[in-house]
Amino acid sequence: MPLYEYRCDTCDHEFEALQKMSDEPLIHCPACDESTLRKLVSAVGFRLKGNGWYETDFKSGKKRNLADNGSASTTKKPDEAA
Repeated sequence: MPLYEYRCDTCDHEFEALQKMSDEPLIHCPACDESTLRKLVSAVGFRLKGNGWYETDFKSGKKRNLADNGSASTTKKPDEAA
């Protein structure tokens, strides 16, 4: 589920809410209880990396993939790390 940022136009209270994409936007501010909340547009905070992505993803210079540090054999599965 994505995190959405909200700001109240009345008291300038800002907060994040974890909501389903299908949920209705929040309208009531938890700080002042006014119905003046506004959903903010923010930058996405994730990067697609790991096995299964195209070779050209995040390409830089002669490197094939920045998520790959040179060899695929260096990555360990979670059960091998213990």
